[in-house]
Amino acid sequence: MRSIWNGAISFGLVSIPIKLVNATESHSISFRQIHLADGGRIRYRKVCELDGEEVSGAEIGKGYEEADGSVIPITDEDLAQLPLATAKTIEIMSFVPAEEIDPLQMDAAYYLAANGATAAKPYTLLREALKRSRKVAIAKYALRGRERLGMLRVVDDVIAMHGLLWPDEIRVPEGVAPDVEVTVRDAELDLADALMATLGEVEMASLHDDYRDAVEAMIAAKAGGAFEPVEAPGKPAGGQVIDLMAALEKSVRAAKASRGEADGAGEGGAGQAGTEETGTTGAEAEVTPMRRRGGPGRRTQAAPKAVGGKKSTAASAKKTAAPAAAKSTSAASKKTAVKTTAKSTAKSTAKSTAGSTARSAGGKSGATKSTSAAGAKKAAAGAKKAAATRKRTSA
Repeated sequence: MRSIWNGAISFGLVSIPIKLVNATESHSISFRQIHLADGGRIRYRKVCELDGEEVSGAEIGKGYEEADGSVIPITDEDLAQLPLATAKTIEIMSFVPAEEIDPLQMDAAYYLAANGATAAKPYTLLREALKRSRKVAIAKYALRGRERLGMLRVVDDVIAMHGLLWPDEIRVPEGVAPDVEVTVRDAELDLADALMATLGEVEMASLHDDYRDAVEAMIAAKAGGAFEPVEAPGKPAGGQVIDLMAALEKSVRAAKASRGEADGAGEGGAGQAGTEETGTTGAEAEVTPMRRRGGPGRRTQAAPKAVGGKKSTAASAKKTAAPAAAKSTSAASKKTAVKTTAKSTAKSTAKSTAGSTARSAGGKSGATKSTSAAGAKKAAAGAKKAAATRKRTSA
């Protein structure tokens, strides 16, 4: 890799010769400006405004423009003679825990390569000291005409340096946070946690630029003359999702489905919170009501009470049917009891009458016996008639 700066790391009294190499590269697809009428390239030429002639790069230098419009020439030799310790040195000032560095300060990244065999030992010493301390080094250095702030840390077996913005270059986020009072429920947080757990982690090395791939495919198709424009999807309007719980639950289900996991969203805990389907402003937000799943051994919930405190129709019908059933059972029991009593009375009357008649006629003649038998039959018939009368009366 080509170095962009040569200097040294100043580590106390130890000086480590190094070369500065870019640690990142851009893979963005660049376009040229063309003349739409004929496809010709549009070029920018560097022309001197005094003589109107085009100037080459070797003839171009730096200059500082003052308020009155006059320009003061500044050469590289002028900058090199500045009494600045960091002009060609990365000067380490302190060591701090990495978590004390605000990621907002992170700028360009560089690799620091040992410059020569004599730099190998002190370079390795600094690298191992950084590893063992689990800290990063804060340093100053000068690059491209200005002094900068940097952070040195270990990446694999290499010392890397991140350019840092100065603290006063970080803007205060005034007016960025929502200015309305918002309450977040525990159930919503639980669903958000479930969604985060379902999405899980990702291998950073597996991420790539899908947009760049699509642009490259389009360029290849146009170059081969087989490009067919596809209607771009309509830009969704800024709809506001009102039912946040339903949106979170649907997100959890979609994430689980993409991973081939069973759908368990909406069961237990936060998933059982009730939701409503409500309208949205702008585009309609798709809302999925949360539902409970029934299963073997799982009780079905009773019907809810109607508005205004009135009991449901099912409950009223149940209460009305209970007394009616009790009344009909009671009537049937009474009827059975009366019938049984009448039969037993008739039988005992007939039996006792017949017994009395037989005993009184023991010593009499056959004629007297037949008369007694006729009387017994008559008495039994009367008893049956009385029982029938009582039966009709009780019914």
